[in-house]
Amino acid sequence: MPHADLPPVLPATPALFSWSRLRVVLLASLVLTLLWLPIFESSWLLPPTRVLFVGCVQLLAFGIVERWPKRLPRWVARWVLQVIAVAVVTPFAVALIYSLTTFSLPEVWSADPKKLFGFGTLTAAGLLVSPWIAMSALYRHINGQAEQQALSFALERSQLARDALDSRLRLLQAQVEPHFLFNTLANVRELVDAGSPQASEVLGSLITYLRAAVPNLHHSATTLGQELELVQAYLELMHMRMPDRLQFAIHAEPAALAVPCPPMTLLTLVENAIRHGIDPSEEGGLIDVSVRIQDGRCLAEVKDTGVGLSGGLHGGLSSQQTSQGLGTGLANLRERLQLVFAGEAQLSLTALEPHGFCVNISIPAPSSPAMTVTIAGD
Repeated sequence: MPHADLPPVLPATPALFSWSRLRVVLLASLVLTLLWLPIFESSWLLPPTRVLFVGCVQLLAFGIVERWPKRLPRWVARWVLQVIAVAVVTPFAVALIYSLTTFSLPEVWSADPKKLFGFGTLTAAGLLVSPWIAMSALYRHINGQAEQQALSFALERSQLARDALDSRLRLLQAQVEPHFLFNTLANVRELVDAGSPQASEVLGSLITYLRAAVPNLHHSATTLGQELELVQAYLELMHMRMPDRLQFAIHAEPAALAVPCPPMTLLTLVENAIRHGIDPSEEGGLIDVSVRIQDGRCLAEVKDTGVGLSGGLHGGLSSQQTSQGLGTGLANLRERLQLVFAGEAQLSLTALEPHGFCVNISIPAPSSPAMTVTIAGD
């Protein structure tokens, strides 16, 4: 199943003044302002203005060092430089905002003991609080990078798992093709060896059938409607080979015809019924194929009145039955169903009385109104 390559998920550098970082600066500024206001004697607008200005300058220094220089020696950690940059710019930022907010005063702010005390208080608060805020921002950024990297790895693993699943399905499909084709050709060979006048007609029908069927073998998915068309063609072909020993009937709800399924899902069941049920029986038998929707699932059933299975099977195939040759196609089909439907498909095999057996498949499908189409052959 082809798919586009997924681009790698790379951790992006946050914006210089992203809202998440500005929010932290605003919150820290508010807290420091509330602590500073009781000892401040000038306008109440000055403390938040000064604190917020210092916080923005620290944020600017933090973001610049985060981006430049692009490459650092391995022995230098960028986060260390960011914390140092925040600490270095703090006294300069405080001095600048004090100069800007006191330029109209006759006396230089550094000569005023109260303003000098305010300068020292704000600088100390900035040096004490800002590095911890910077470390917190770094932690969140690194944690975000780790989450994005984990997502990238998960997407890559998912892509590899899909590739492995596609490869396994193709391998199983490659095993189905010769299994089906060789069994069908063996039936034609029996007619030729027996000198049957029907051999040429059956061979012509087989060629026509294979021209329609073989291209579908390479598709990764088909529908039950297409499967039933192939089943009908195959049963008509087998009926020509043994007209007195094979009867068949096909019952299908239109709502089930569009349900997707792996190629040769029903054909494998019918071919198995012919080979292991009808062929070994001197009287032959009836093959009944039905598909329907029930309780949100699609139920497909293939029954035959052939020789049946010794011991009576209930619930599926055992390893012993597989080793006897009966379960090769069915075991392959069961695995393909599990891979395609991720464990949501069920396949069971049950003995019928007085003889014959029934194979049931249940796969997910939407519920739809039921109408039945019946095709019979005798």
